[in-house]
Amino acid sequence: MARSASKNQVFKKFFESEKSSGLTLIAFTILSLLLANSSIKDQYTEFWEMSLGGMTIEHWVNDGLMAIFFLLVGLELKREFLVGELSSLKKATLPIFSALGGMLIPAGIYIFVNLGKPTSIGFGIPMATDIAFALGALSLLGNKVPLSIKVFLTALAVIDDLGAIVVIGVFYTKTIFWLNFGIALGIFVGLLVFNKLKVTSLWVYIPLGIVMWYFMHHSGIHATITGVLLALAIPAFGKSANAISPSHRLQEALHYPVPFFILPLFALVNTAIEIGPTWDTALLHNASLGIIIGLVLGKPIGIFLFTWISIRFNFAEKPLGTTWSQLFGVGILGGIGFTMSIFVTILAFSEKEIINDSKFAILISSLLAGLIGYIWLKASFKDRSRRIKTQKKATAKHAN
Repeated sequence: MARSASKNQVFKKFFESEKSSGLTLIAFTILSLLLANSSIKDQYTEFWEMSLGGMTIEHWVNDGLMAIFFLLVGLELKREFLVGELSSLKKATLPIFSALGGMLIPAGIYIFVNLGKPTSIGFGIPMATDIAFALGALSLLGNKVPLSIKVFLTALAVIDDLGAIVVIGVFYTKTIFWLNFGIALGIFVGLLVFNKLKVTSLWVYIPLGIVMWYFMHHSGIHATITGVLLALAIPAFGKSANAISPSHRLQEALHYPVPFFILPLFALVNTAIEIGPTWDTALLHNASLGIIIGLVLGKPIGIFLFTWISIRFNFAEKPLGTTWSQLFGVGILGGIGFTMSIFVTILAFSEKEIINDSKFAILISSLLAGLIGYIWLKASFKDRSRRIKTQKKATAKHAN
């Protein structure tokens, strides 16, 4: 019982952090949009294009700091698979199926809309779910939300992140410089050997991780993948049975810098979207339509369809105390793409206009998904509360 209560406290802490992170991201996104459409818009965009140590500030944020974001994502994935909501096949089956539907259906819709066009390479954009924004939207509903819904959405988004990482590694790598890639891979193997030898000092793993990032960056494969590889190599055990593991210590250390510094900085750099007089027609371009339809419609349809199939055919169990309406509402919130969707946009396209229009489509889609999901779930929880009250009254009347 004590262990269960402790686990709930850990999840509550994580949930509250994601809620605050989501609100912070919204604030910095609004600030970036205001600056990009103000009288100082040229100076604002030029600042991010300034060179610093051979790379622009924008590249340092997207290739360097975002590797730290992926390190945290990797550590969270590792924790979930070892001791969390994905630690057994029974627990993991439903979110894996649901996330799979939430990736395949939006990607299929995007490809269909962009069939035969160069923009079809952007199919990975509507596949992503932003965990911070999705949980932030869910948190606005307060204590009406059952823990099982929060856990399901979190596990779903975690699997979604893993899928996005695979898509980035496989589909958005153009040219590979094999020598640099081989050196990076060799360092990764060395880190795994240190793990096997039970070396637990982060002063061994982090410096080697930085060197691995350097060679991965010069290999043609996106350097942010280094963050995930480093997370896999860092031990999830301590020097003794009661000692805190290096993996846990690093995750705790990154718990605030990533959501409250790195992601807001990412938002400032990547949402500097100039909204011109033809913004409405920009949303009708094939890439924009694929993103909007994929996120707003494809995500809930894919997540719910695969969730229903997996439960209907007994591959997985329905989350305790949930209704089908609530699960569909979770699917709608899955359409909040933002961070990962914007990140994939940068990798998929090279034309500034397409990138700008796609980012704007992501913002509109995420806003729509958040609002519709909130309204849907609020109505769903209210309806459930009404039915529970009616049942209680009927039971009391029958007892009398």
